[in-house]
Amino acid sequence: MPVLPTPDASARPDVVALDDVLGADPGTYRVLTGDRPTGPLHVGHLFGTLATRVTLQRHGVDTVVVLADYQVITDRDDTGDLPGTVREVVLDYLAAGLDPDATTIFTHSSVPAVHQLMLPFLSLVSVAELDRNPTVKAEQAASGRALSGLLLTYPVHQAADVLSVRGTLVPVGRDQLPHLELTRTVARRFNHRYGHVFTAPTAMLSDAPLVLGTDGAKMSKSRGNAIELRADADATAAAVRAARTDAERTISYEPVRRPEVANLLLLGALASGRTPQDLADEIGGAGAAALKRYVTDALVAHLAPLRARRAELARDPDVVGDVLARGAARAAELADATLAVVRRAMRQTS
Repeated sequence: MPVLPTPDASARPDVVALDDVLGADPGTYRVLTGDRPTGPLHVGHLFGTLATRVTLQRHGVDTVVVLADYQVITDRDDTGDLPGTVREVVLDYLAAGLDPDATTIFTHSSVPAVHQLMLPFLSLVSVAELDRNPTVKAEQAASGRALSGLLLTYPVHQAADVLSVRGTLVPVGRDQLPHLELTRTVARRFNHRYGHVFTAPTAMLSDAPLVLGTDGAKMSKSRGNAIELRADADATAAAVRAARTDAERTISYEPVRRPEVANLLLLGALASGRTPQDLADEIGGAGAAALKRYVTDALVAHLAPLRARRAELARDPDVVGDVLARGAARAAELADATLAVVRRAMRQTS
């Protein structure tokens, strides 16, 4: 594997930026990323993770995307129509530009070797390390439930996802760096105990914008504040009309002091290829109503090709099954090979 470049001299050597990856030799990397299929994807996903995945794919990075269907039960009793949700998310992926000829898309439940790897990995970490993981704490607080064993061990499950396919690069937000650090710890400890098998993956720090929901909180599938990719133009317009602003007439881009207005400016700018400041200067004293009209028109126009493509894909009853079958076959091949190496290293097989 290549020695990965760093964004600047003061940066951590285990963290890179997207530009560093694209400026090196993208074909030497393998990215592992994914989602929990807990609901439909929204514009926050589009302008954040999906856009990055399409860029990686376009530059020849081997990209593997896991739909972590087993992880849906970490913080809920009822998974709802999980197969239906998976289908909707895959349609969103394809409509946004992920190409199954270049990107591997699979579900957790379709690759047993991933979960077999989790067992030896669990022996490499302590309960105390898992208990103080900030991602586990945040997820538990958000769920309001007692901590389940699956949620407690979620970071190890993620390590199994990454290491099963020999992922060398994992896109994360800054707040997720401790989460990925456990994957690096698992890789290092396994190598120390059994001999070198794994390359500790590098974090690719995301510079994707944080898109807030229509209520001013983080856009979330569960909060009812999201603009869904699969929605139609009328639903998008209704969501933007309902978005919070403030009492000031003149529009200005001040993310700290005026987060709701700044978020609408960000959405409008992302959808139209402009900067939020430029858009604020244009709208100025025309007020929130003018801003919302602009954002609505920009989003509807930007999403129209994606939504048309999605509708076309949805008419094919076999497209999602075919994509997932192909993805599962490749992911299983990678994970089975990794499991065989792990078992030999642990002297569990000849």
